[in-house]
Amino acid sequence: MQEAAVSTSATSPSTPSTPPPGTPPAGPVGVWLIGARGSVATTAVAGCAAITAGLHAPTGMVTETGPFMDRGLPTLSSLVFGGHDTTSCPLPKRAEELAAGGVLPHGLPSAVRAELATADAEIRPGGPQPGDTRTDEELIDAFAADIRDFVRRRGLARTVVINVASTEPLPADGVERLPASSLYAAAALRAGCPYVNFTPSTGLHHPRLADAARTSGLPCAGRDGKTGQTLLRSVLGPMFAQRALAVRAWSGTNLLGGGDGAALADPAAAAAKNAGKERVLADTLGSAPEGEVHIDDVPSLGDWKTAWDHIAFDGFLGTRMVLQTTWQGCDSALAAPLILDLARLTSRAHERGLSGPLLALAFYFKDPDDGAPAALGEQYAALLDFAERLGGDPADGPAAGEAS
Repeated sequence: MQEAAVSTSATSPSTPSTPPPGTPPAGPVGVWLIGARGSVATTAVAGCAAITAGLHAPTGMVTETGPFMDRGLPTLSSLVFGGHDTTSCPLPKRAEELAAGGVLPHGLPSAVRAELATADAEIRPGGPQPGDTRTDEELIDAFAADIRDFVRRRGLARTVVINVASTEPLPADGVERLPASSLYAAAALRAGCPYVNFTPSTGLHHPRLADAARTSGLPCAGRDGKTGQTLLRSVLGPMFAQRALAVRAWSGTNLLGGGDGAALADPAAAAAKNAGKERVLADTLGSAPEGEVHIDDVPSLGDWKTAWDHIAFDGFLGTRMVLQTTWQGCDSALAAPLILDLARLTSRAHERGLSGPLLALAFYFKDPDDGAPAALGEQYAALLDFAERLGGDPADGPAAGEAS
C-alpha cells in the first residue's frame, strides 16, 4: 500500500523579516550539511575558516566578485556549520587526510583546527543505518529535531540545509520507503529551512514530497552540482549550436576515486549521475547526440578526477571534424566554493521571502528545475539579475523573477 505524502506541519517556517537593501542579516546563519564529514563538506568548512582569517583568497567563489557585493548576503564570518553523517571520522582528522592528498594546502588543517572542531561538534548521526527500525516519519522527525536544536542553541537567524552526501541510486519502482536524501529533504522543510541538493540523488524530487515542497513557503535549489565535465559541456554545447555546427556524437569518460568513485561504481548510482550530463547536451544542442558517459572507479586517484570528451561534428559541406577535451581537477576544491555561494544566496532568498525552486541558481547545477536556461552564459546572466534583485529595496516585496 502506498504511503501518504509527507507533511511538514510539525513546524511552520516563520515569516522572514527583511533588512534594508544590501545589509547582511542580523545574527549568524547556519549551514547544515548532509554528508558533513565528507571531502566536499570538510573542504568547505576549512575553506570558509581560511578565507575569514585572511589566510587564502576566495578563489572560485562567485559571490565574492563585484556584482554580488552589497546584496545583503550573509558574510562568511557569520556562517555556522553543522550537519548529519553516518561516519565518525572527525573533521580535523579528515582535513589532515585531504591535506596529505593535496586537496587542502599543507598546514591549513592545523591553522583552522579550532573551527573544524567546532563544526564537528555540531554533526549528528545520520541514517538510516543498517538495523534501524524507525519509520520514515520517525526518521524525519529525528533529523528535523537535530536541525531545530542547532538553530536554537546557536541563536541562528536562519539555516540552509545542503545535501553533499554520496550519490544514491534512483528509487526502484514499488519501493515504499523514502530514500535517505528525501528523508533529509523532508526534515529540512519540517524544520523550516531552505533545502539545496548538490547531488543527483532524489531529495525533494520524490513524488511524496511534492505537496510538502509546494506548501512549505521555503526556497529550494538543485540538483547535482556542476563542477567539471558538465560545466565545460554547458559552454561548448551552445558554441556548436550558435555556430550552426552539427554535432554527430559526444562521448565521455570519467576516472575518479574517493567516496564518489566508490559510490558511482554502482551502475544505478552512475545512471542517476549521468542523467544530468546528458540533459545539458540535449538542452543546448536541441537534441541528444550519439554517445554516452562512462564512469570508472580508480581508488588511487583519491579526490582527483580526469574527464575526457570526444566530440564528432560536421562543418561546412559536411567536412568531418573532432574536438577532444581533457579536464583534470579536484572535485572537492571545485565544489566547496559553490557550497558557500549557494548557502549565502539561498539564505538571502529566504530572507527576501522567496519560495519554491530558485531557477536563477541553475548556474550551479547539472540538472536544474524545469524552466531554467541550460547554457552557462544565459545562466550567469540570470544569476546576476537575481543578485541585483536580492539587494533591492524591501518595500518592493519578494525579489522578482522567482516563485514566492
